[in-house]
Amino acid sequence: MPHNSSVACLANSGKKVLIARRKLGGEMGGRWEFPGGKVEPDETDVRAAAREFREEFGIDVKVGGYICEAEFEHGGKKSILRAYEVFVPHDGIAKPYVLSEHLEYKWADLAEIEKLDFVDSDMKLYPSVKDYFTSKSGMRNLS
Repeated sequence: MPHNSSVACLANSGKKVLIARRKLGGEMGGRWEFPGGKVEPDETDVRAAAREFREEFGIDVKVGGYICEAEFEHGGKKSILRAYEVFVPHDGIAKPYVLSEHLEYKWADLAEIEKLDFVDSDMKLYPSVKDYFTSKSGMRNLS
């Protein structure tokens, strides 16, 4: 069975992580997610993460390290979702983002994420994402 590959972009500011709510429609419409999307053929995960963030929010980010990955099935195809930390430029944190694929966005702490209606694939990443950010220096108060 062929695998699709997607990336999730984990941007943090202080004690919060950037999340976005999908536009209405489709089976996952209106649910929250980490920014990201499909990796195109012949594209690296890092390039895909930067491209997806730029397309979704109009912001150029620096892609940092790999965090974790999870497998899931969608439409009868197995997929792999890999999470990467991304760094939003300081001047990009406070300014309003151009939303092309979402209804809204917010900076949320990890405890809030647990209470939101998140897409299933991203919730598979959540335990490792939580461990990653709570163990990082300076990020201990996220939850």
